[in-house]
Amino acid sequence: MAVSRSSALYLVFRNGRNRLNIMRKRLRHVHPTAYVHSSARVATDLVAGPYAFIGRNCDIAPRVVIGRYTMLAPEVAIVGDDHKWDEPGVPIQFAGRPPQHSTTIGDDAWLGHGVVVMRGVTIGDGAIIGARALVTKDVPPYEVWAGMPARRVRPRFANEAIRAEHARRIAGPLIAPKFAEDRRAYENVNDD
Repeated sequence: MAVSRSSALYLVFRNGRNRLNIMRKRLRHVHPTAYVHSSARVATDLVAGPYAFIGRNCDIAPRVVIGRYTMLAPEVAIVGDDHKWDEPGVPIQFAGRPPQHSTTIGDDAWLGHGVVVMRGVTIGDGAIIGARALVTKDVPPYEVWAGMPARRVRPRFANEAIRAEHARRIAGPLIAPKFAEDRRAYENVNDD
């Protein structure tokens, strides 16, 4: 029997599965409604807000904070900042590690498939990063960025009034979830 993703029963199952994954990965600072795919490699100090979503095969380095409602598509990686490479006469693998920088991804951001974020970057609230982009510098709130390296494409919203209303609602009380139906429901549709 299939359970609709819009049903209360689905929410109970989803939250239970999420809590189990979070416990298994020892993620003490991840909200119980957040989703962390079982294949994701995540540092145990990850901080993730309500309804954050970390997709399959993501690789999340230490000192990362992810805001509420933020989505990381499959294979997003937050990397770098893990080796000294500028010491003359010392091979990189023996040079040690520099001080580690924090990475922050704001509320309601969306990082597309295969995005790579260099550690120490801040991605603002509501930002959207296109698939396969390489983020090497801070991304302002409510902007769409893409490319290698990532650059500004356009604002997310048409005007400041719409942006302000969206920001007000996202920052308010938690929004009741309405999950998209499972894609398998669409794969069996006959197109002829």
